[in-house]
Amino acid sequence: MIDIQFVRDNPGLVRKKAAQKGFEVDVEQLLKYDSDRKELLAQVEELRGKRNKIAESTKGGKPEESLVEEGRQIKIELAHREEYLKETEEQWLKLLKSIPNMPVDDVPVGASEDENQEVKTWGEKPDFDFEIKNHSEIAEAKGWLDKERGAKVAGTRFVYLKGDLVMLEYALWNFGLSVLTDEKILQKIIGDNDLNVSPKPFIPVIPPAMAKTEVYQATGRLDKEQQTYKLENDELWLNASAEHTLAPMYMGEVLTEADFPIRYVGHTTAFRREAGTYGKDMEGILRLHQFNKLEMESFNLAEASLQEHLFMVAIQEYLMQQLELPYRLLNKCTADIGFPNARGMDIDVWLPAQNKYRETHTADYITDFQARGTNTRVKRRDGNIQFVHNNDATAFSQRPLIAIIENNQQADGSVVVPKVLQKYMGAEFI
Repeated sequence: MIDIQFVRDNPGLVRKKAAQKGFEVDVEQLLKYDSDRKELLAQVEELRGKRNKIAESTKGGKPEESLVEEGRQIKIELAHREEYLKETEEQWLKLLKSIPNMPVDDVPVGASEDENQEVKTWGEKPDFDFEIKNHSEIAEAKGWLDKERGAKVAGTRFVYLKGDLVMLEYALWNFGLSVLTDEKILQKIIGDNDLNVSPKPFIPVIPPAMAKTEVYQATGRLDKEQQTYKLENDELWLNASAEHTLAPMYMGEVLTEADFPIRYVGHTTAFRREAGTYGKDMEGILRLHQFNKLEMESFNLAEASLQEHLFMVAIQEYLMQQLELPYRLLNKCTADIGFPNARGMDIDVWLPAQNKYRETHTADYITDFQARGTNTRVKRRDGNIQFVHNNDATAFSQRPLIAIIENNQQADGSVVVPKVLQKYMGAEFI
């Protein structure tokens, strides 16, 4: 949730920046509700003061009839004003929550993901002297993927993963966890990228796979139309990423500065509707309704949060470089960064069968936007209490499996296991 004082001070900028992200916001009506709310608060406090003064003056004796009548009228007026205040605050909060986080200055202005800006590319695209196959063809031929039976049991975009592909996925998780929990590796990543952050390791966590409606809404991530599944008979929604239940972990709490940064790496099964996709996106495991994901989440002090965002991007690059997968790094445009984001970076991996880069990682710079919704704060050493800053980023989803299969495929149909995963697989080829 955005800071109302920022809206008061910058109404034109808020309207402009929200429009750049594709959101129409009624700033004028919000500020009218804001003014009415402050006026009503003053009226309610004044009436409460009068009521209390009358009550104090009548203690220990029979009150005069005029005071009784005045008290009665104040009670009626106070109830009316409190109800009006409640209605105004509800409308005020609804409009305030409709305003997205403001993109920072280096976010490119764009109307779609096509206007994301390429920052760099890494790695050499493989050359093949045989007719290449896509990951789905290879996986089905190997018996690693059964989409027909998945569809029979659960519907389209559900699959059975089997055999070596499951083992490869577990190897991916183990490798990711080994990096994120190793202070020496994290310190090397910090040094190589000239960052000013702590090398404090991430704590592995398996979070809940669902969240209450009000909790999900507080994160700014509840996307009812496009993304999120709801349990029919409960006010519970299935998560679409571990971030969605990690971000509100300290909801309503005041944390201690000495504990910062607080870093987690969460593993969960994620669920997404993935509405509106078609064509090659329907093949294999590129866009499933159910998939597994390893996600970074951190709680930071305001002055450290941008460096933390860059640190997470550096970790993502390290992971992909260790897998020796060619990729590009993108600075996402205003329309693509997401409602609660102030900045976003993507890594797209090269998929030879599609002859294009496809997203595997995203890193979100949230500032204090989520913390205002979840009311997660930190007590500073000087005694001041501030909202924390959240950052989240993909460590691994299942998509790098696609890239491993396609980039490392051999003429005989086998796949080379990346060197960093071989110790977890116990094999060089699958």
